[in-house]
Amino acid sequence: MLMAIRLRGMDAAETLALTRAMAASGRALAWPPAWRGLLVDKHSTGGVGDKVSLALAPALAACGCKVPMISGRGLAHTGGTLDKLEAIPGFRVTQSPEQMQSILERVGCCIVGQSEELAPADRVLYGLRDVTATVDSLPLITASILSKKAAEQLWALVLDVKFGSAALYPTQESARELAQSLVAVGERLGIRTAAVLSRMDEPLGRCVGNSLEVLEALECLGGGGPPDLRELVTTLGGVLLWQCGLAGAAEQGRERLGRALDDGSALRTFEAMLGAQGVPPDTAHRLCAGTPAQRLQVLGQARVCEELPAPSAGWVQQVQALPLARVLHELGAGRARAGDPVNPHVGAELLVAVGQHLREGEPWLRVHHDGGLGAGGRRALQTALRLATGPPRAPPPRLAEAILPPGAPALAGFAPGRGDGQ
Repeated sequence: MLMAIRLRGMDAAETLALTRAMAASGRALAWPPAWRGLLVDKHSTGGVGDKVSLALAPALAACGCKVPMISGRGLAHTGGTLDKLEAIPGFRVTQSPEQMQSILERVGCCIVGQSEELAPADRVLYGLRDVTATVDSLPLITASILSKKAAEQLWALVLDVKFGSAALYPTQESARELAQSLVAVGERLGIRTAAVLSRMDEPLGRCVGNSLEVLEALECLGGGGPPDLRELVTTLGGVLLWQCGLAGAAEQGRERLGRALDDGSALRTFEAMLGAQGVPPDTAHRLCAGTPAQRLQVLGQARVCEELPAPSAGWVQQVQALPLARVLHELGAGRARAGDPVNPHVGAELLVAVGQHLREGEPWLRVHHDGGLGAGGRRALQTALRLATGPPRAPPPRLAEAILPPGAPALAGFAPGRGDGQ
């Protein structure tokens, strides 16, 4: 069946039927009637340095949404939200549906792993797709993502579909095709669905690696952090606030979400979520309200912290995400197969930005590891730094395009796309 789908494809009605069947293979979550219209979630196709969910879920909850976010683990060079959260001592990603409802009542958001009761057919088919060479099938990807979201009984969903050298899809055109499929099927499932296409050639933010990304997400939750991270968090959140009627337009939703980051309410919600999911209160408080040194003490750090020098003078044209992620993966930051252990302390911090001038020998990257970074690894990391002899042109925006259902108003700042393929 998988091979037939891969070779012959599926139209929208067939993909919808498959998605519904997969969602109906297990339990659907049930929520209080008063939450109707407030239940939202976000899904990303995966990237390097993507810690958006850690900031977005509590920020949305601070704005009045209910966010039962079901996330995954990292595989190959991409990071996983659950791995990042498990870098926090005591955090429990396994929660029953009843525990999820209790956390949503008290906090407004939770971030958990997929329950065995939700869309069990997806786990069976997912395990078979690798050995049948059907991983890249568009209908199967669509059904896998949306069957779990349908089982969540969501009101609104926003998808971050990444493209570029370090993404699942290398081109904007191929990412657009997936986004259009997801939006079309999501709408037919009764979920208000939109997608954003974002570039993944460079890391998102400055940090890559589980513990370091938690620290950077905390900066964002406190109103700071890298501009590209804040932009993606507020844009995706603004779309969801508009979709569920808590903002008159996506731009108003974006501003409201930004205020939740700036006034401390998002950070307080994150601290409450940590406590609700097993983190001791003192640990959660030191992590959220503490100094950078206290936060580092909570999470721990790698045994070795070294800086790489620029091999020559020049202007920073690009820092490529893929070679960076591959080396960190080899050092233990990621896993080659499900079940492999992950070292949360392995990671890297970018010390430069595009357009900055570097002198020869000036540090551009700080690498955290427990040993094992040899000459070959250092050479591979140096290939990530692209230098130019003169000031480079401004890079293209991180956010490239919005894919919306038919009839939806265009989003400010985006090239509009349509979920029906138009």
